[in-house]
Amino acid sequence: MGSRRVPLGHGTGRCHNLEVLFVPTAVEVSMLAGVNTDAPGYDLVLLAHVLTSVIGLVVVVAAGASALVLRRALVRGGPMPESLVRYFRPGVNWAGRVLFLVPILGVALLAMSGGQWGLGDIWVSLGLAVWAVVAVAAEAVLWPAERRLQEVVSMAAASPGRGVVPSDGAGDGVDPAGLCLRAGMVGLGLGAALVLVGVLMVAKP
Repeated sequence: MGSRRVPLGHGTGRCHNLEVLFVPTAVEVSMLAGVNTDAPGYDLVLLAHVLTSVIGLVVVVAAGASALVLRRALVRGGPMPESLVRYFRPGVNWAGRVLFLVPILGVALLAMSGGQWGLGDIWVSLGLAVWAVVAVAAEAVLWPAERRLQEVVSMAAASPGRGVVPSDGAGDGVDPAGLCLRAGMVGLGLGAALVLVGVLMVAKP
């Protein structure tokens, strides 16, 4: 980057054309000292970053796949499968919020790289942009749809064979099968987007 070339034997007759020696500058020395990817702390943060990424991927794909399975069950009719009743039990999908840890841990890894990587790198910028789209879509579409499907499952389990729609004000006239399809497609689409982010993080183009 900014290495200085120091001639060897400068001024002597026999060593006048001798190749130069590279001496790293102070900036290069400090950068090399900062990149300590062998430190236990770096490994732990990297492991946490990978684990949260995998968990986030599994959660959104599971949400999408479960919504599609629920759609088939509603169309088929009959008793609601116990596995769907368990998955769509009322409550907030806190596991899905692990997505917010992914960029935090990623930025920590950038800081620990000692300048080797930064927000200016194209793979970092693209990865953050795709993650932002995933986070917004999950909070605006996927998780709200899943909460409404929880009510659908509760009503279907309580009254098998009856038509059910979410009873909140926004749910009047909503087709449960259409809601399942939308949640399923969004969940699987977000999973594909997270796979793309993982490829960017590994390839670092």
